[in-house]
Amino acid sequence: MGPVRTCVGCRSTDRRSALLRIVVSTDGAGLPVLVVDEGRCMPGRGAWLHPEPRCLELAERRRAFPRALRHAGPLDLAAVEAHLGAP
Repeated sequence: MGPVRTCVGCRSTDRRSALLRIVVSTDGAGLPVLVVDEGRCMPGRGAWLHPEPRCLELAERRRAFPRALRHAGPLDLAAVEAHLGAP
């Protein structure tokens, strides 16, 4: 079956290849933002998410990203929302 990860939104497990890896990066102003790690090889901790707007909404409501990524403070979800086509 291959490596298995847990979605931070719905908390169900799935194959690593079926999930998106989300990491903390910085924008042009040096502020922390969440980005989708397309190649699954960016440095740092990663959080795994099903590529569905519903899972993103659940993760945001549960404040799962700061906890999973061990990051204090607010994180900008705009890049992840744009990747998923979420409103």
